[in-house]
Amino acid sequence: MPKRIETVVLHDSSTPVLGDIQKGGSVVLTTVDTLLSQARAHALWPLTFGLACCAIEMMCTVASRFDLARFGSEAFRATPRQADVMIIAGRLSKKMAPVLRQIYDQMPEPKWVISMGACASSGGVYNNYAIVQGADQVVPVDVYVPGCPPSPDALIYGVMKLQEKIKKTRAKSFSELRIAESLNPRQMEEVRS
Repeated sequence: MPKRIETVVLHDSSTPVLGDIQKGGSVVLTTVDTLLSQARAHALWPLTFGLACCAIEMMCTVASRFDLARFGSEAFRATPRQADVMIIAGRLSKKMAPVLRQIYDQMPEPKWVISMGACASSGGVYNNYAIVQGADQVVPVDVYVPGCPPSPDALIYGVMKLQEKIKKTRAKSFSELRIAESLNPRQMEEVRS
C-alpha cells in the first residue's frame, strides 16, 4: 500500500512570510542558505568611496530625513576589511582606478558594488582621457544608480535592489556558506563524508 504524505500549512493573514520562510506558531522551517542570505541582505556595511558631488548625496542618505539605517546599512565603514558593499560615488579618474581596485580586493567575501551617479556608471559628461568610462571596467558592479547627482532616495532604492539580489543568491557548495570556517578539521571531514 503506497504511503500518503499530507502537508498541512497553517497560514493566514497574520502569519508572517519572509522569502521562503514560513512561520507558524513557534516553528520556523527554512534552509541555512536562505537564512544566511536574509541576514546578509539586512546587515550591509557600506564602504565610503566618495569621489565627487555624488558623495554629498550619499552622506544625506544616513541623515535623519532619509535614514538608511532603516534598511540595515547604518554602519558606514572607512576600512575595506570591515565593509561588504562599496558605493562608488562620483567620477573615477584613471589615476584613482588602481586604488579603487586595491580597496576592492581588500574587502572580504562576499562583497558587492553600487555605482552611484552618471560619472561612476558611464563617465558622465567627462568623455576624455583622464576619466574611466564606467566603474565596471575596474570592478564588477552589481547595482547602478542613475542620475547627476542621484537623490538620496535613488541610492536607498539601489540598496533595496541590492538586498533583493542578495536574497536571491544561493550557495553552490557548503564551503560557500562560510559556516565551514567555524568548524574544526574533524567536523569538516564528517561534513564532507
